Amino acid sequence: MKRVIIESPYATDTPEGIERNLRYLRSAMRDCLLRGESPFASHGLYTQPGVLDDKIPKEREHGIQAGFAWREVADLTVVYDDLGVSKGMQYGIFHAEQFGRPIEIRQLGGEWS
Repeated sequence: MKRVIIESPYATDTPEGIERNLRYLRSAMRDCLLRGESPFASHGLYTQPGVLDDKIPKEREHGIQAGFAWREVADLTVVYDDLGVSKGMQYGIFHAEQFGRPIEIRQLGGEWS
């Protein structure tokens, strides 16, 4: 089973936007699981209430660095880009390139909403 890092949007200006992005992330995770992959998405885990606050720069950076620790053992980075590519996703793509980890671009289409 491939260990997959998911890149999808998280940060946005509204609570509704965050919920939309989390809904999209859950669909991306499902897509990976149905492909026989083991997905990891730090932005869906570390930003839960009571863990880290993505709006506090120092806490956001802690979450990013903790996610990168897991990336070192990943087999593949998958970028889900139906909603565009955010700065955070660009950072994850750059990190994957630096470590020579394969990157795959995927879309979910209308089925995720």
